[in-house]
Amino acid sequence: MSEAKPTIGFVGTGVMGKSMARRLIEADYPMNIYTRTYSKAEELLAIGAEWKDSVKSLAQASDIVITMVGYPQDVEEVYFGEDGLIANVRPSTYLIDMTTSSPDLAREIADLAGERDVHVLDAPVSGGDIGAKNGKLSIMVGGEEKDFNHVRSLFEILGGQIVLQGPAGAGQYTKMCNQIAIATNMIGVTEALVYAEKAGLDPDTVLESISGGAAGSWSLSNLTPRVIKRDFSPGFFVKHFIKDMGIALESAEKMDLHLPGLKLAKQMYDRIAVDGEADSGTQALYKYYQ
Repeated sequence: MSEAKPTIGFVGTGVMGKSMARRLIEADYPMNIYTRTYSKAEELLAIGAEWKDSVKSLAQASDIVITMVGYPQDVEEVYFGEDGLIANVRPSTYLIDMTTSSPDLAREIADLAGERDVHVLDAPVSGGDIGAKNGKLSIMVGGEEKDFNHVRSLFEILGGQIVLQGPAGAGQYTKMCNQIAIATNMIGVTEALVYAEKAGLDPDTVLESISGGAAGSWSLSNLTPRVIKRDFSPGFFVKHFIKDMGIALESAEKMDLHLPGLKLAKQMYDRIAVDGEADSGTQALYKYYQ
């Protein structure tokens, strides 16, 4: 008889979280769901997930808890306090925060949870809605190697590139590297498209030529086609990208590191957010040039 799979608690079923939770349910893991908006969980409840009406009740009924929420303050709300995860999970439970959040906060969670014999990993992801649906996310992990090995089979359902980067907080630092690279790349990708259109070129054939050469990038291949179709729906929200850039700039400042490219990208995204694009996908940077 095969060993029963652990029960997973999943907090946060937004654009990416919903697809990630679905993949785990389809892999026959028992699943508890909590999200602040019940309607966001209905699709998962219909395929076998069980609803929990609070973080506390989810914590008490789960062996492994994955969180995928929006902002560091949401992470704090979920993990801390008498009704939070750390206070209510059983000893030896695994807590995996896959939110892009602060490295300092990741270390704080690990320290506090360790006092209760609770295992913690920070494991932010990259790959957007497409990567989440296809199980091809890049997962950047911080924490103890033995804890990483214990839950690696879960990560393999969700991602294709899974790397333990170091101790608590290392996953979040690595995700900041990812976001820094994307931020300035998005400026270049967008300006290339604007330039092509202004020159009277066919954007699709330009993309065919440049995406396979030295200019190639994930954003160019996956987001530029959406812009050409004027599809600005979110695979990753502008407002969340602004949050990530803010975290990166704050941590860079603590390192006495000046990142002018990142600062410029954040200013540009701040501008389109003010103009009503906060809930659009990051490819909406195109509208900055309109």
